[in-house]
Amino acid sequence: MSAENTVNPPKWLMIVAGLALIWNLLGVMAFAMQAMMSPEEIGLLSQAEQDMHAATPLWVLIAFGSGVFGGTFGSIGLLMRKAFAMPLFVISLIGVLVQMYHSFFIIKSYEVYGPGSTVMPIMVILIAFALVWLSSKAKKSGWIS
Repeated sequence: MSAENTVNPPKWLMIVAGLALIWNLLGVMAFAMQAMMSPEEIGLLSQAEQDMHAATPLWVLIAFGSGVFGGTFGSIGLLMRKAFAMPLFVISLIGVLVQMYHSFFIIKSYEVYGPGSTVMPIMVILIAFALVWLSSKAKKSGWIS
């Protein structure tokens, strides 16, 4: 059995990985809240929000879950210095892109929430891309194996 050589990562990598874990755990909370909305809670939404909720197919919820759970486990992998972080971040990115495609182009959620509502989804997309890039750099640099 041969041991893989890894280089000690810079300290900032673990800080970023920890922040990524917190970020993705917040996403898991948002996912759980959306997935477990009761009919009573849905009834408290505006009619436009109820219509959007009703128009959201299961594949969007699956994409949302893939995004947040892929990101969460990818962040844990990065903290453990494991190369499996990278494919998990790729899964997360794909989930995010699918979910945001539905939100922006199919149900046009910005028409309900206004143009300011596009800031957070754009941040989510950028962070997902950044985590794929970071895990790729970490693998190439020998920081994870």
